[in-house]
Order: sequence, then structure tokens, then C-alpha cells
Amino acid sequence: MKKNKHSLFAYDAEADVLSWELNSKPIRYAKEAGNVVLHFGDGNALVLVEILEATKLLSNAIGILE
Repeated sequence: MKKNKHSLFAYDAEADVLSWELNSKPIRYAKEAGNVVLHFGDGNALVLVEILEATKLLSNAIGILE
């Protein structure tokens, strides 16, 4: 996964996953809701958000906005 040095976002084109790292704390567990996976650390703090099938989600969002 290629990370942008100027942000905490990363996109894995092969897996089509967009990730948003909120902090670098250890992940303790994850919950999946549709195409979104939320990773939590100690104290239920949100650590990482992953969007699966990211291009599909973005295409649908662009279509709605148009």
C-alpha cells in the first residue's frame, strides 16, 4: 500500500482499498459495516478506517453529485 507522506490516507489499487489512519496506536479489534471496516484501539478509540471497493463507492458518489 502506497502512503502519501503529506496525509494519513493510503490507497491500495490491487485490493481497491482506501485507508485513513487516524493515529498510530495499536489496533485491538475491528468492526465491519458493509464496505467499511473500522479498527479500534484501547478505550474504543478509532485508529483506522478502511473503505473496501473504494472505486465503486467513489464512482457512485460522483454520480450522485452530478
